[in-house]
Amino acid sequence: MTTQDFQAISSTIPKQPGVYRFIGAENQILYVGKAKVLRNRVASYFGQRKDRLHRTRIMVRNAVRLEFTIVETEADALLLENALIKTHQPRYNINLKDDKNYSYLCIKQERFPRVFITRTVVRDGSTYFGPYTSKGQLKIILDLIKELFPLRTCNLNLNQADIEAGKFKVCLEYHIKNCEGPCVGEETEENYQEKIEQIKNILKGNFAEVKRHFQAEMERLAEAMEFERAQQIKDKLKVFGNYQSKSQIVSITIRDVDVFGLAIGEKEAYLNYIKIVNGAVIHTHTQEIEMNLDDDAESLLTYAIPTLRDRYNSIAPEIILDRELELPGVEATVVVPKIGDKKRLLELSEKNAKYLLLQRKKQRINNSNKQTPAERILRTLQADLQMDELPRHIECFDNSNIQGTNPTASCVVFKNAKPSKKDYRHFNIKTVVGPDDFASMKEVVFRRYRRLRDEGEPLPQLVIIDGGKGQLSHAMESIDELGLRGEMTVVGIAKRLEEIYFPGDAVPLHINKKSESLRLIQQCRDESHRFALRHHRNRRSNAMVGTELHEIPGIGDKTVQKLMAHFGSPKKVREALASEIAEITNLSTAKKILDWYRRKELTDKP
Repeated sequence: MTTQDFQAISSTIPKQPGVYRFIGAENQILYVGKAKVLRNRVASYFGQRKDRLHRTRIMVRNAVRLEFTIVETEADALLLENALIKTHQPRYNINLKDDKNYSYLCIKQERFPRVFITRTVVRDGSTYFGPYTSKGQLKIILDLIKELFPLRTCNLNLNQADIEAGKFKVCLEYHIKNCEGPCVGEETEENYQEKIEQIKNILKGNFAEVKRHFQAEMERLAEAMEFERAQQIKDKLKVFGNYQSKSQIVSITIRDVDVFGLAIGEKEAYLNYIKIVNGAVIHTHTQEIEMNLDDDAESLLTYAIPTLRDRYNSIAPEIILDRELELPGVEATVVVPKIGDKKRLLELSEKNAKYLLLQRKKQRINNSNKQTPAERILRTLQADLQMDELPRHIECFDNSNIQGTNPTASCVVFKNAKPSKKDYRHFNIKTVVGPDDFASMKEVVFRRYRRLRDEGEPLPQLVIIDGGKGQLSHAMESIDELGLRGEMTVVGIAKRLEEIYFPGDAVPLHINKKSESLRLIQQCRDESHRFALRHHRNRRSNAMVGTELHEIPGIGDKTVQKLMAHFGSPKKVREALASEIAEITNLSTAKKILDWYRRKELTDKP
């Protein structure tokens, strides 16, 4: 894929969590990645980053298209990424070992059940919650559970006969009040099981029942004047609610199922397919379907579901849909979930289908809108200069001096192919002595982009240097010194043949003389020259005024400006009659000026 390919589809990529896949020419998955914001993450593959690995560049170059799947949270994206990598083992992904699984919270199937963290799911009747992407977070959850509900941590076989026989003794956990002593009969199985039920409610997200349980406990503590403990229970339950998490991507209660979500538009429909094997999503795909006039949801599903199941070799015994439907020739049961994990999977599938349908509508509207002239010119310029980004922000530099006197430079700014005069800047050369255009260009480029970098202002996409290889190479010295090479495209334009030079390339680019992009470059160059020349003339005029009229006692800036506007130079003021000067100012001022010039002539004579 090229940068142009990405720009053509960038607006269709969602700004939501999800998983993206680079697909090769033979329809194979080259790379699977996750993202908190899909559009931003995918865009990073097409910028001008110098630190990008060569392996990544090759992968992007070999990809022919991009696919993505939306999920609810970043944690879900991580789980789906892991499942897809394990299933497809893409060439450019780091392989994840099969023994690297996520953590679960287990409620053991036993008398006085233990609650602990495990990476292994054993189907012995125990209850598992998860998976959780962060074991550290899960430990915090477990600590909070144990603080709310004191549980045993020992692995003793607490059968009733041994308890009654007094074979067990309380441990340290009992003495520090982390356990209520079921091993010695101090806690009944009924009371212990009630705590386990409340823990299950919390992990399932059934907070209403838990709140009722704790409300009664808090009221009891309040009546006993134990207000501090009552407040602690309330605060800890609130904190626990913030940490509680449940994934939609992998479910221990769901085995092999196919999930289909349908979104229907006016001219096309999208059917999203999620394939789940052993409780994990191993494939997702969204199929576009062209609709005929008489097509309805049932006919589309009846046609597409067997086709997709055959394509992806699915033998799942269960199909999740949003409606009852007979599927001739399909050996699977159709399930229409109302609540629970299956319902959430169906909603996720429908969300992906609806998103693509919405993007298709937006694309159709955008295609119907005509491209603006500025957009057309900028895209032509982007193609001519082989730029990765559209040059919406252009800056152009030029120098101006006469035999090294009053050296100045200008920076003009074009935004969306039009001059942005409020952003123009001029420079007085500070470090260069004499007529040295190369050194002057190096100075102003350094000053300009050091300031933009230090102030965190956006850099232009295109920088134009008025001059050939010499000015361009000196400008690049400043850009390299600032560490900005690769952050923007920099070119030089030679005036004689309108040649475009690139850094480090001795062969210039010749753009068609009638090209709109060349005319835009010339407009930038001419505007920078005009702006630099105007500033240079102002400096020369101010210098001349400063040596003559400003030295006359009693003559202020406003009077000098009036005289210069009328006569044009100090010399013509000196040669004017008193009556002519008085017409601009007054007779007293005219007398002061002429008397000052007479005295100056007398003192200047040898």
